[in-house]
Amino acid sequence: MVDDDMTIRDLSDIVVDWTPTTISAPSIQRISAIDPRTLPVVAAPIRFGVPIKGIGKFLGIGMNYKDFAAAANRPLPAEPALFTKAISCLNGPDDDIVLPRASLQTDWEVELGVVIGRTARCVERAEALEFAAGYTLVNDLSERSYQNDRGGTWDKGKGCDTFGPVGPWLVTADAVTDPQRIDLWLELNGERLQSGNTANMIFSVAELIAHVSQFMTLEPGDILTTGTPAGVGFALKPPRFLKAGDSMRLGSQILGTQQQTVREWKAT
Repeated sequence: MVDDDMTIRDLSDIVVDWTPTTISAPSIQRISAIDPRTLPVVAAPIRFGVPIKGIGKFLGIGMNYKDFAAAANRPLPAEPALFTKAISCLNGPDDDIVLPRASLQTDWEVELGVVIGRTARCVERAEALEFAAGYTLVNDLSERSYQNDRGGTWDKGKGCDTFGPVGPWLVTADAVTDPQRIDLWLELNGERLQSGNTANMIFSVAELIAHVSQFMTLEPGDILTTGTPAGVGFALKPPRFLKAGDSMRLGSQILGTQQQTVREWKAT
């Protein structure tokens, strides 16, 4: 748990881990009632992992910002474009990013991730936000040549190992006044390339939860990452893609920050 002074507190005597069960509304309410000043301080050094254990599905939405569509010179979609990211791509928020073997066009995408807290099946938009346990930061890394030039679905370029940094925080839904007012930014080697706000989404968080729940059951612990603002590499002029040694820093005032170093693929 992080207190108001951003001091990290140890909850392990109360909760063994953050799981689909412990992020349920009753559990969160019980834990929220704890005075964090009564908990031990976690000693440095600290490595942040993915902030929830037992994720069942990692789902993504493409082309969901108006400025992204304009920069890519594409029409606004009639409905959300849905893809999956492999669970095996999950990565700590500050862990290294490994370029896939024969990577040509690995790209960055800072995004708002929604963590589902209740089973959602064919829910309506008006009630959809009630199914969100909280929100987190995601870097939806994408190998564009795998995604677009290798046939089949986008999934080929979305689920490579290390392509799913999540965290550092799971910000509970009660702490987010409006998920459509969250700033997002990304820097590459110190240069600000993405700077956006979820107000610019084509489909809101509530619309996305409702839409996806028409096609599959969303379960506690599932993550839905919701699209990225303009400034990704393939849409720059000329295009730019990640290379070994690059450093990314991305974040949000509400969701915290991530920082990753890019390295070459090596056989293990």
